[in-house]
Amino acid sequence: MKLSVHTFVSLDGVMQGPGGVQEDPSHGFARGGWLVPHSGEGQLEPVAGWFGKAEAMLLGRTTFQMMRTYWSQVTDPDNIVATALNHWQKYVVSDTLTDDDAAWGKTTVLRGDDVVEQVRRLKEQPGGELQVHGSWQLVRTLHDAGLVDVYRLIQFPVVVGDGKRLFADGAVPATYRITESQVVSGGAGAVALTLEQTAFATTGTGEFVVRDGRESTR
Repeated sequence: MKLSVHTFVSLDGVMQGPGGVQEDPSHGFARGGWLVPHSGEGQLEPVAGWFGKAEAMLLGRTTFQMMRTYWSQVTDPDNIVATALNHWQKYVVSDTLTDDDAAWGKTTVLRGDDVVEQVRRLKEQPGGELQVHGSWQLVRTLHDAGLVDVYRLIQFPVVVGDGKRLFADGAVPATYRITESQVVSGGAGAVALTLEQTAFATTGTGEFVVRDGRESTR
């Protein structure tokens, strides 16, 4: 399975608490719900397509608990997000959740210090995508381990100013290519991007120079 990461981000890379004031107020974050004013008709259209590619979900504890509280209430059979989260296979990374705490459809708890290796083994299974949604700390761990194959982002035209960023300082350098992009319908002008990893290590640096009166690179 490919491992794909899905999240909403601001122009300054913040992914914390986009959907509500109390979604993730950790570290004193007071700008929760920053996405909502920009979520008019059509702005979240790509999300259904994301879930349609999933074989299983991989979530951090905080995101798991938040999603379970919200999505377990959605019983609309035509809502693919609710169907996926309520009924498909989920894995949650946590050393504190008991099996009873994690009771939500088909859920398996991944425990211990070898989470990266456990995820590697999950990726070796046949099937579609192993999808991570939200889960800031888990995403950083998987990114630094070189396990993220695809990022799917919807970037909104707002600067949040502070909060958990998708690529905070110290992230391991990596190279991606944009394989899909679109300005999402609706007035806010959000941009949906799909980025696939091409090489985990940096590809080097360069500089612009002038040779014989012409601009060039080296």
